[in-house]
Amino acid sequence: MPVSKPALDPRTVEVVNRSGYPEPYRSRVLPRAKRRIGDALGLTRIGINYTVLPPGKESAMRHWHTHEDEFVFVLEGEVVLRTSAGEQLLTAGMCAGFPAGVEDGHHLINRSAADAVYLEISNRDRADGAHYSDADVDLLWSPPHAPGKFTRRDGTVL
Repeated sequence: MPVSKPALDPRTVEVVNRSGYPEPYRSRVLPRAKRRIGDALGLTRIGINYTVLPPGKESAMRHWHTHEDEFVFVLEGEVVLRTSAGEQLLTAGMCAGFPAGVEDGHHLINRSAADAVYLEISNRDRADGAHYSDADVDLLWSPPHAPGKFTRRDGTVL
């Protein structure tokens, strides 16, 4: 059995440019380029995405996770981190962390004129769900297990 090398250039990993969000949310995040480098390295307990977010796009709808910690590290450019505490500019070399179960939704917005590049890192928990914080986002992400499903807050399936 051949042994693969434990290192790679993340820019060589296939780009994923899709979202499970229904409209009108999908167009707020796409296009964006995610490279699932954790998968490419065979990691099963943590997920790592190398993400390029174009100007004017959002990383996700503002959300928080029930069972997954999340960590973001900005490699290039700048993004605005939006949480219940307000907005904070993150520039290259800065990071942010979001503990599981803390009901403070977060997302990144690229308000600059250039692409932003960052790493998204999280543990993989099959029981994880996501709650969306903003009143104008009528979404809930629920397991069971992959693939989960999006519903409206009242439980109706999208």
